[in-house]
Amino acid sequence: MTNRRSFITGVAGLAAATAIPNVFAQAAAATGSTEPTLARVQRTKTLRIGAVRGAAPYYNKDLASGEWGGFMIDFAKSLAASLNVKLDITETTWGNSVLDLQTHKIDLFFGMNPTPARREVIGFTEPLFLNAFTIVSKKEFKTWADLNKPEVKIAVDIGSSHDQMISRVCPNATIVRLEKADDATLALQTGRVDAQVLVWLLALNILKKNPSLGKMTVPQPLEATSTNIGVPKEEDKAWVETINKWIVAERAAGKIKPTVLGNLQKLSGVKPEDVPAQIPL
Repeated sequence: MTNRRSFITGVAGLAAATAIPNVFAQAAAATGSTEPTLARVQRTKTLRIGAVRGAAPYYNKDLASGEWGGFMIDFAKSLAASLNVKLDITETTWGNSVLDLQTHKIDLFFGMNPTPARREVIGFTEPLFLNAFTIVSKKEFKTWADLNKPEVKIAVDIGSSHDQMISRVCPNATIVRLEKADDATLALQTGRVDAQVLVWLLALNILKKNPSLGKMTVPQPLEATSTNIGVPKEEDKAWVETINKWIVAERAAGKIKPTVLGNLQKLSGVKPEDVPAQIPL
């Protein structure tokens, strides 16, 4: 099981907008890849995905066996089975995943937020699920309005979706921007701030490891970011349409929620009953 630093640092990178269009465009041109992604997958009978080491419950690589797990891996296995192809997993990082898609090193990447900068260089599916924003604190904040006061200090990892959301929703609060999400957690632990903004998967994970931080609340009205699948940007829409059909089928079969919660319990020790009813999945 991964430690808190590697997990939070890795997943916080999921929310940060790091794409640089000109660099990625030049890298993609260098590959000379013109075959549509769906055609390549069907021709090779192989689905290539990227996975991030030390990012449970999203991704998890067993150090002894080398086997990959996590709910994104389970989703990838389901998609590969629906296409009747084998799954090929390439280790990457949250930061490099956009470049891997842009250069056609991989066919898709599960767990990516469609920021405007990323949309310039890669494509996106419909949302796989919504990741609600929460507050970790010793004091309960029932609404975002309760947080939107100058005397309330809120820690975030700078440039992340946490930062973007709280800046928009609570402009009057004192927002303490730190380099990484685990730096924000340390600020909360040492009493430098009153609360930390985190998506619920991160919040429950860090509280399982360090209950003394306080508790997680879901301030109202609900604020959430989407978790999508990143794909190569191409004129042929067959690939993204194929994945969207799979997402619809998974949702209709009721598979999204149990896949996420099952891995959360297995890899992080968070039980389904620990997840508040307000959390959408």
